[in-house]
Amino acid sequence: MERQRISSGKPTEAVIGYSRAVRVGPHIWVAGTTGPLPLEHPDSPGDAYAQAKHAIGIIEKGLAEAGATLDDVVRTRVFLTDIDRDADAVGRAHLEAFGNAMPASAFIGCTSLVGGESVLEIEADAYVDDGCC
Repeated sequence: MERQRISSGKPTEAVIGYSRAVRVGPHIWVAGTTGPLPLEHPDSPGDAYAQAKHAIGIIEKGLAEAGATLDDVVRTRVFLTDIDRDADAVGRAHLEAFGNAMPASAFIGCTSLVGGESVLEIEADAYVDDGCC
């Protein structure tokens, strides 16, 4: 089966060897996506809900390039640097985005994420039965 790679356009892809998303047949995997906001954003830098919405928007774009939508997501993993503080806010953003799909999901506490300004990272896996492959 053909492997379709979706690029974020970031130079780190070539440095560490990853893609924003990969599609093989009906399966799509979206890489861990952080949601740091620009410093001028009113919710910057530590608003977990705003970061989750931003990260999910990036995931949605990667899925679209691979021929999928948020409704095709079957699994998510959410990593939180302060799970006690942020789980409810991120859960609200997750429900808003994935409420139709209701994917299997895990919320996982972690001590830090690459970049330092992100309070969360989200991975998504999708399945699209569109007869393409």
